[in-house]
Amino acid sequence: MGEDKKQQYSFWYRNSLSLVLVLCFILAFSGQTYTGWIEHNSDLEKLNAPPISLHEYLSTGHFVEVTFENWESEFLQMFMYVMLTIFLRQQGSSESKSLEEPEEVDREPLPHQDAPWPVKKGGWWLRLYKSSLTIAFIILFIVSFWLHAYGSLRDYNEEQRLRNEPEKTMREYILTSRLWFESFQNWQSEFVAVTAIVVLSIYLRQKGSPESKPVDAPILETGN
Repeated sequence: MGEDKKQQYSFWYRNSLSLVLVLCFILAFSGQTYTGWIEHNSDLEKLNAPPISLHEYLSTGHFVEVTFENWESEFLQMFMYVMLTIFLRQQGSSESKSLEEPEEVDREPLPHQDAPWPVKKGGWWLRLYKSSLTIAFIILFIVSFWLHAYGSLRDYNEEQRLRNEPEKTMREYILTSRLWFESFQNWQSEFVAVTAIVVLSIYLRQKGSPESKPVDAPILETGN
């Protein structure tokens, strides 16, 4: 987009989707933090332990675990979705590429004046850039999974200390059902959500949304 074209719209209009989503995240994250603090203090009370402040709660395993347990599943969902839609198709879904016709996203990139710098640079930079979205999501997933495991272990060991029971190392804890139950319950919800948008977009419409086909599009027409 040229600079003259860009200046026709305000910063708020050009970035309204990201700004609203960030605001929603801040509100939801604040709600999670506050209610998680209340819940954690309730658990401590049951174990005859003194309550902690909100500031102290932010460094607990409970806070780290519940935060990154959810982030982990979201990044896994996005990684899998981006990867699977490269190769797989669903006839009639707005989320699928065409069954027959080549797509614009499949063509080889060509350097031009407004192209991103890795495209102009070429070589390894271009090879890396062509898969940069999936690479970013898998890195975010791995980091979130590790932080989820770390926070979950800390929370578990805190409970064990308060009960005067033996603690576990990370190697021992990663083999327990608790960590994997926390992960699988979130992973399955992400996959059912993606399945819902893929399948429902075959039959249902939302005028004005890029996630929907045009309202008058045939049921079995694939793609936007």
